[in-house]
Order: sequence, then structure tokens, then C-alpha cells
Amino acid sequence: MPAPAVPSPPPDLLSVRVRDPYPYFAWLRRHAPAQPDRRPGRPTVWQISRYDDVRTLLTDGRLSKDPGRVPGYVPGPAGLNRHLVHADPPDHTRLRTLVNSAFVPRRIAQLEPFISDIANRLLDRIEQHTHVDVIADFAAPLTFRMICAILGVPRELDNAVTRDTLMATIAPAPGLDPARVEGDLHALLDTLIAGKRAGGEHSRVDLLGALVQASDDSGAMSEEELRSTAYLLLLVGHDTTMNLIGNGLLALLRHPAETARLTGPEAANGLVGTAVEELLRYDSPVRDATFRCAAEPIPLHGQMIGEGDIVSLVIGSANRDEARFPDADRLDLGRTPNDHLAFGHGPHFCIGAALARLEGSVAFPRLLERLGPVALAKPTDELPWRPARVMRGLAALPVVRI
Repeated sequence: MPAPAVPSPPPDLLSVRVRDPYPYFAWLRRHAPAQPDRRPGRPTVWQISRYDDVRTLLTDGRLSKDPGRVPGYVPGPAGLNRHLVHADPPDHTRLRTLVNSAFVPRRIAQLEPFISDIANRLLDRIEQHTHVDVIADFAAPLTFRMICAILGVPRELDNAVTRDTLMATIAPAPGLDPARVEGDLHALLDTLIAGKRAGGEHSRVDLLGALVQASDDSGAMSEEELRSTAYLLLLVGHDTTMNLIGNGLLALLRHPAETARLTGPEAANGLVGTAVEELLRYDSPVRDATFRCAAEPIPLHGQMIGEGDIVSLVIGSANRDEARFPDADRLDLGRTPNDHLAFGHGPHFCIGAALARLEGSVAFPRLLERLGPVALAKPTDELPWRPARVMRGLAALPVVRI
């Protein structure tokens, strides 16, 4: 069927997409809710931007999570793509079941004292500093320490070098050799897995140890699935919540009246919980849902998504859809209801949602209390954003006490 004529977006919208994609997302929702990107020699990629479409397609069985359906397409580091994010049932069900027990809300709630202790220790180190980078000094080490504790990563590998190795796979630094990055990553994962195997029974009490045991004893997980799952959990268990803290604090700094609500009497009456949900909605740490492609043709808005086309469900746009959220571009820490899609929806709903919510509810009040009055150390349009496709997060958030 012929595609309807769609005007091109103004160039100024495209030029600031990484820094501020929301005007472009608004243009998509208004003019091109199903926007194809067709380039020679590449698979067609559709951007789906309206809330109702994104929510519906997140549970649509006509969309596959298997990258193997797109010839030549590899969404992540070679040899590390056989995990639950890139699997359809029954493999997805099997892999998610193996991981799920570590992230049930009851078990996550028991981690609150540990998270609070780590947060306070990190803030102790910087409490007297005039200038602070909230990402490097707080958000990155807090979130990485937590996922390392859940997985059972040895303390000597819970450091900035390991974090940088992981982050280079989604936002490589200029001049960095991709082959070297992948080699370092595989060596790191092999070291972690070998350590669990050498540690015997006492090393099987954490999540990675349990996964190694499932691989070795029952064959419930292949060696490639084991490596891929360890990579996935280390990366997204850290990256998404780091983005939540960075994006969220930036939003608070830009909205002092809302920040005052979070530091006033309302905070003791349940505002922290709704505030975390609103910060997840307002500047979602996941901009686009993870890989999906059409397993069969899908008609949408007068067009036809072809079999094998990649379908990008733009969560960041859906969460600002005026048709779903009244005054969607306004930050309202008390917003209810708030049925955002920051964690996805359906069978691939984020397995670490409870952990991210808990870390956010601990992090924001402590940051605001311990740092005291702060301001951005540079203009908003000079803040560095990491150039990742799926995630949306700051590379640095420098603030200065005032």
C-alpha cells in the first residue's frame, strides 16, 4: 500500500536529538507516528512514537525479539547476544525463570539497608567537595556496586575499569578499537565464570553462581547463554539506574519548585514513590525499547511494516504523549495515575524494575539532603550525553555547591 506523504522534520529538531530529543518526538507523534528509515544495504527501521501504539506492540506476538531474523544484524558484542532480551518463547521463558528469583520485589526490598549504606559512604567521600560529578562520584559506583553484589562479582573486579569495559560496548570512546573492547569483555566474563566454577559450592549462593550451576549441572543454560546473560545483567543492571539518577537529578535541578516538594513535608507522605515514577516518565533512562523485528507484515497508520523490518518502539516519546499524560511536558512529582512505559510492558517487562525503583527512592532524597543547594556547573546545552541508541543517559553531571 502506498505510504502517505509525510513532511520532513525541521533540521533544527534533528540537530539536537541527543541532547533534547523531545521536540523531535513530538513532531513524530504529530506527523509520522510510524516513521520508516530506509537506507540502501540496511534493514528498514520503523520509529513508533505514540503511547497506545508502543504499549500495544510491546505485547504483540507478531514482533520477534530474535535478531537472527534480520540477516547480518548483530545488536551487541559478538557472541553475547543469546540472552533473555533477545529471545522469544520458549527460550525467553526458560532464561527469565532462571534469573527471576534474584529480582522478586520481596528479595529486593531486603537490600534497602545495603543500598543506603553504599549511598551514604559515597556521599561521605564528596560531602566537603565544592564541585561534584554526580555520575562518576555517585550514580555509577552506587548502581554498579549493587548489581555486582547481586551477581556475586568479586570486590577486586567491582571497579571503574570493569565499568568502563562494559560501557564501551554501547558507547565506545573515540579511537577505541572495537575488537579490543570485545576481547576485554570476553576475558572479563570468562574470569568471572571461571571464578564461580573454581569456588565450589560456597560460590553458588549468588546469582551468577546459581546460573553457572544451572549450566553445569542440568544444562538449563548453554555456555553462550551464560556469558550473554552475565553481560546483560552487569550492563543493564547498572546502566539504566545510573541514567535514572542522572536524568532525574538534572530534571530536579531544572525545576526548583518540584525539588522543594521533595525536600519538604510532602516527602514524608509518600511523595518519594510518585516522584521516582515521574522522573522515570519525564526523561526515561531507556529511550527506545530493545530490539524487535516483524515476524510477519503488520499494517499500522496506513502503512505496512514488512516482514524482517526492525521496529523501534520509542519509549521516550510514548512517555511524553499528550494523549496519555495531561500536560505531558510538565514535571509533576505527584502525578497520578502514571502508567509510564519506562520499564516496558508485557512479557519483556524489565526484570530489574523493583531494584531500580528502590535505588531511586534511596538516591534522590539522600543526594538532595547531603549535597545541599547545588547548581549545574555548566549550561544545560553543554552537558555531555552518551551517544547510545537504546539508552538515554548523561556521561557527566557536574554540579557546584551554592
